[in-house]
Amino acid sequence: MFLTTALLLAVSLLLIIKGADWFIESAVSISEKSGIPKIIIGATIVSFATTAPEFAVSATAAFMNHTEMTIGNAVGSAICNIGLILGSIIIIKAIPIDLDSFLRKGAFMLLSGAVLILTTLDGILSRFDGVLLFLIFAGFMYYNYRLQTAIFKDDPNLKPDRSHMVGLKKDILFFVLGALCVVIGSRILVDTGITIAKMFGVPEMIIGLTLLALGTSLPELITAISATIKGHQDLSIGNILGANTMDIALILGVSSQIRPLPIIPQSISYDFPVMIFIMVILILFGITKKRFDRWEGAVILCSYLAYVAGLFLWYN
Repeated sequence: MFLTTALLLAVSLLLIIKGADWFIESAVSISEKSGIPKIIIGATIVSFATTAPEFAVSATAAFMNHTEMTIGNAVGSAICNIGLILGSIIIIKAIPIDLDSFLRKGAFMLLSGAVLILTTLDGILSRFDGVLLFLIFAGFMYYNYRLQTAIFKDDPNLKPDRSHMVGLKKDILFFVLGALCVVIGSRILVDTGITIAKMFGVPEMIIGLTLLALGTSLPELITAISATIKGHQDLSIGNILGANTMDIALILGVSSQIRPLPIIPQSISYDFPVMIFIMVILILFGITKKRFDRWEGAVILCSYLAYVAGLFLWYN
């Protein structure tokens, strides 16, 4: 039983990671060959693709009425993205930041977290609450679109080319195949997570906050490691700020439309405050010296490890 579950877990993660990779690569290729401007693709499809695993897992869990996993995966991914992934990257090498862009994206991230907390004080994330979160996501996407338009509108190299249509059908095939892999892998991951929770007597919320959150954050982790190896670790900052905004505003906004999401006391008293805390210290560290020093990465990573330890110590 355990070996079968472990194998299914590995298969689901492989499907999600490979599917997200096909999804992104084919989306970029389609934009180049069909004439859709890259700035639009970059601000919509590709941005969504980086959080597609979290989106698919949380939406699937909501549809299956495992709402604790829905909340746990989205919030846990946001905490994991900063605490584990970004903390580890900063420890490897100090990261300079573009303060203006950092503050604007950080503001969207903090706003989404604050609205989530304020709208769930009554113990439920209603459909109306979800609409408020989705409006924040819409504002974030509009900001990114306007930002990229302002930067690239005068660059002739970024104009769409409608003459290279060869292979477009193949790109569309991989686009659909990638999306299917993410959806199927997410369903298997949720089922596996439920099985593991029952097998070891661990609450579904903790499985969502840890195992599922880490599994669905693997694309961000791989991207961050790749960027660091290539000397572009500063790119990880913007990617993770954006991913966290989408994890909360998009994923929970949409999932709450599938069904209202009950919020357990653990989330209100522990998970949500830790989420806001780790977001705030990230922004404070960033604005003090316009860079992240390695010791600050250690503080962020240790905060995440302490949070996970607290989950199993107090809530298991």
